[in-house]
Amino acid sequence: MADPVDDPAAEVVERYAVAAPEHETARYLDLLHGNFVNLAGWERTRFLRSLGHDAQQVTDADLERMLQRGEFSGWRERLAAAWLIGLDRRTRFREVLADLLLESDLVYAGQGYSFAITRFGQPEDADILIAYLERYLPQRDCHYDQDWVLGGLLHLDETLGTDHAQGFLTPDGLWSGSSFSRQDPADCRLRIAELLRFADQAMEADA
Repeated sequence: MADPVDDPAAEVVERYAVAAPEHETARYLDLLHGNFVNLAGWERTRFLRSLGHDAQQVTDADLERMLQRGEFSGWRERLAAAWLIGLDRRTRFREVLADLLLESDLVYAGQGYSFAITRFGQPEDADILIAYLERYLPQRDCHYDQDWVLGGLLHLDETLGTDHAQGFLTPDGLWSGSSFSRQDPADCRLRIAELLRFADQAMEADA
């Protein structure tokens, strides 16, 4: 096996998923659960500026390396790649992210997929989130990213003037019987909305 230092895929992961030359925490850990929201003001501003810069500079080929199935396809790389894709609204990755979201083969990465798909903001993105919820909410042993996806769908309903999420939220709907039933859907929506506002700031900071 090639020396990881000389491996192009490993260099891409280091550059975009770790990306912590001046910050003790790796980028993927700040993206995980949206943890960067809790950073001190100046530190969060620097984080968002760096994230926005990379979102505009990273090549599609490097994003594909981070998303690919194989040795360098862990949740850390995919989470970071999905955030970069979402920030720059690279909708050409929509189908890839939809497939990965529906597969849900890695923990945590689904947070990034749902963020990116929600940020794309089109009716076809709502359809992707609906398909995910229909598949995974009935599986009570699957503690995946249903809360992120529902929050994204509620946000899209608000921005698109649709009402897709309510079908899941009726008293006998899939949400009430899921492993996430104790979570308030309104809180899920507010979290996604907050992250999307920070995403706008990240892209404006590097404009």
